[in-house]
Amino acid sequence: MIHFNVPPFVGTEFKYMQEAVNNHKICGDGPFTKKCNEWLEKRFNAKKVMLTTSGSTALDMAALLCGIKPGDEVILPSFTFSSTANSFVLAGATLVFVDVRPDTMNIDETKIEAAITDKTKVICPVHYAGVACEMDTIMDIAKRHHLMVVEDAAQGVMSTYKGKALGTIGDFGCYSFHETKNYSMGEGGAIVINNAAYIEKAEILREKGTNRSQFFRGQVAKYNWVDFGDSYLQSDLNAAYLWAQLEVADQINENRLETWNKYYTAFKPLEEKGIVQLPIIPEGCVHNAHMFYLKTKNLEIRQAYIKFMKENDILCVFHYVPLHSAPAGLKFGRFDGVDENTTADSDRLVRLPMYYNIKSDDLNKVIEKTLEFFNSETK
Repeated sequence: MIHFNVPPFVGTEFKYMQEAVNNHKICGDGPFTKKCNEWLEKRFNAKKVMLTTSGSTALDMAALLCGIKPGDEVILPSFTFSSTANSFVLAGATLVFVDVRPDTMNIDETKIEAAITDKTKVICPVHYAGVACEMDTIMDIAKRHHLMVVEDAAQGVMSTYKGKALGTIGDFGCYSFHETKNYSMGEGGAIVINNAAYIEKAEILREKGTNRSQFFRGQVAKYNWVDFGDSYLQSDLNAAYLWAQLEVADQINENRLETWNKYYTAFKPLEEKGIVQLPIIPEGCVHNAHMFYLKTKNLEIRQAYIKFMKENDILCVFHYVPLHSAPAGLKFGRFDGVDENTTADSDRLVRLPMYYNIKSDDLNKVIEKTLEFFNSETK
């Protein structure tokens, strides 16, 4: 079976995990956690990056740092994972979903302003497939309406928008290092603090409500419980696993882009014949080959394709069920405007196997069987 995803592994993960054990420091904020934080800060020119237990808890922290209170509203796309919504629900917000752009499946920036009310507090763009949302427009809207911006960049590590790393443009950015992501520690994430005024508060929130970080820096004589907090610190064992991959981040990125480009070249003739649609990368956006997807003509063809590929031992999968149509989405939010693209395009989208060091034979088989299916469909 050709899997849809295989977690990245470069070969030095166990060595670094053993080192963490030998250091007798496997809890949060150990040496490897600090190495990862510093690497991310320097590489992405970020003010402050802190590893967290997941991309979800990074979003939880961002929602709390935004000061959301019950009754506040958050604007986000419906085409995203439940974690994006859960974090704002946890903080007490009402969700306001808006439509996506059909070219990138990102939030349609032209629909945001109409969804703003006097209760709106935050805009949360989600960089789908590691391709940037139209951030200049979104930041302009936020500035004019005095709103905060939380970038869900779970899929966007190593991607950029007009030269800026995703996650470093809004007030806060959130990364994921889940096993399905380009760089992984099994379960893990990071929050990016782009406004220095929030760094101390974020440290306290992440350290169970204590000012322990200040204590270790010698800024206070002892540490106390000073505010609400939780335990969002990632284990140094997990960070050691991630560090192995960050050391060769460009190698992983280039390998994935090579796979992505092979898919794109192979399937371009299908798009030219009007059989499928391929991903679009807008000008000014540099993506990280997080995923490769096709859009079929309709749901029936997509399901038939998935079935055909599975019969040939290849796992291809669809993606999100739009949140506004889910039971929890109906309970916690509303859709603003008309759902022109979200449901229609999510019904047509299918993702192909994409992971670091996919075997050439496997990649060629995915291409061969995909061409076989769609070319036979047109006969």
